[in-house]
Amino acid sequence: MFEISPEILTIAMFIGLLVGIFLGHPLVFVLGGLAVIFGIIGWGPQCFPMFISRIFGTLMNNYVLIAIPLFIFMALLLDQTGISKGLFKTMQHLTGGLKGGLAVGVVIISAVMGASTGIIGASVVTMSLLSLPVMVKSGYDNKLSTGVIAAGGTLGILIPPSIMLVFMSTQTDISVGTLFAAAMGPGLLLMGLYVLYVVILCFFKPEMGPPLSVEERAAVSKGELIVMFFKSFVPPMFLILGVLGSILIGIATPTEAAGVGALLALILVFFYGRFSWKSLYEAVLQCAKTTSMALMIVAGATGFVGVFMGIGGGDVVSEFLLTLGLGKWGTLVVMMAIVFLLGMFIDWLGILLIGLPIFLPIANQLGFDQLWFLIMVAIILQTSFLTPPFGYALFYLKGTAPREVSMGDVYRGIIPFVFIIIIGMILCILFPQIIAWLPAKVGM
Repeated sequence: MFEISPEILTIAMFIGLLVGIFLGHPLVFVLGGLAVIFGIIGWGPQCFPMFISRIFGTLMNNYVLIAIPLFIFMALLLDQTGISKGLFKTMQHLTGGLKGGLAVGVVIISAVMGASTGIIGASVVTMSLLSLPVMVKSGYDNKLSTGVIAAGGTLGILIPPSIMLVFMSTQTDISVGTLFAAAMGPGLLLMGLYVLYVVILCFFKPEMGPPLSVEERAAVSKGELIVMFFKSFVPPMFLILGVLGSILIGIATPTEAAGVGALLALILVFFYGRFSWKSLYEAVLQCAKTTSMALMIVAGATGFVGVFMGIGGGDVVSEFLLTLGLGKWGTLVVMMAIVFLLGMFIDWLGILLIGLPIFLPIANQLGFDQLWFLIMVAIILQTSFLTPPFGYALFYLKGTAPREVSMGDVYRGIIPFVFIIIIGMILCILFPQIIAWLPAKVGM
């Protein structure tokens, strides 16, 4: 309708997005509202059929999305089993005798919980309630304690089954199973780097993570510890193998595997004696709320991206990045930096749905492997939970932390782990086989 240059419209859409978020409006309404406003500016009322077509195509014709409520339901059921409590008690006695052993245990349990549930809020809150009081009582440094809980909890967004990877699959032609296989290496790498950092730090500064006393370790015999191990570790491993194994060896599609996971989680609820009709009702209700929230954001982002690309915004961003003269790797650094900065202010789902349609064509043009690039984005998106001012993991953690743990401790505690994530990305650049090995091995 109006002759406005694509450059001006692109800048205006980005400014509108930031203003809406800083004013505290829900992301779905900011994205949807901007889509309508700029759609009318660009095309007039003809934009509304485009919205209907894109939203219907994204949400109604994409059967991969069925896996999302099933994985969420699986996570909510597992949260009811109290399995994390048994895991922590077991790891407390297995690794507590080491310097920094409790922190090492938190990282390992968080990885297991991530592979079982994949919901960041549940992992961080649970580990904060279980482990933080114990670490504070044991004389652990507050910054180290909060850092390992926040960073370990965010592993669930990378280690499969990850809802983020399911959403990534819907934006590309790469299957969920291939993304799951590719993410395993980086997820285990980051877990190993976190553990290595804790061990080295506490070796040189043992006062930051003292071992448990002999009396505390002697409270549980070796026989009791073996029973605890099998009772707490074997069931979640059974679930992980049932879900991921069925996908990786080609027995089930991700959607079918999600259904298997939900069934196995329900069986575990019975196994631990935690089943009740009330808890099942609450799990179903919470699953419906979480799924609705996520899919509403998808609907708003679909309209936003449709308008943004339609007015030429994708070409504007692509031309801007490619004319900076930074070369292939310099442009990659800029794209990762943009994702990192957006993660301070926007939810990971919004970044994913807005950023991938813009950055993927640029990555393809530069010659980057699409699977490798997607996993690199997935790695850096972990920082969106850790970086202030809107890092969700930080608020989950502070809301459940003891009084002696300040918000300053939480903020300072995550700094080393943000750098470790960047180191993990550098290692994936230097050794791309970390990402590519498992998909090639299982023939994906």
